Amino acid sequence: MPTLYGIKNCDTVKKARRWLEQQQVDYRFHDFRSDGLTRSQVNTWIAQLGWETLVNKRSTTWKQLDESTRAGLSDSSAAAVIAANPTLIKRPLLDLNKRYHVGFKEADYRQLFG
Repeated sequence: MPTLYGIKNCDTVKKARRWLEQQQVDYRFHDFRSDGLTRSQVNTWIAQLGWETLVNKRSTTWKQLDESTRAGLSDSSAAAVIAANPTLIKRPLLDLNKRYHVGFKEADYRQLFG
């Protein structure tokens, strides 16, 4: 069963959830804030997607990080920073049989679930 990761009040997550429900796709929703996040999960996502794809550099959380943290982010340091600040993750994050997809575009979801 697919898992959709995100934050329940995020507009993009709401769109993805609405689309999945309209298509009658059974999925599990994992809220970063209430359900938590482990460094192991983040390491898995970074291994497949790269931290640059995973991190939303337009987010308020990114802008609130100090300059040295942002400048020093790398494959080895990103997991700790993301696990401590899960709202850094571009949303939603879809786990479809251990293949991960970031963001929501209806055409992409149509193709993934076609």
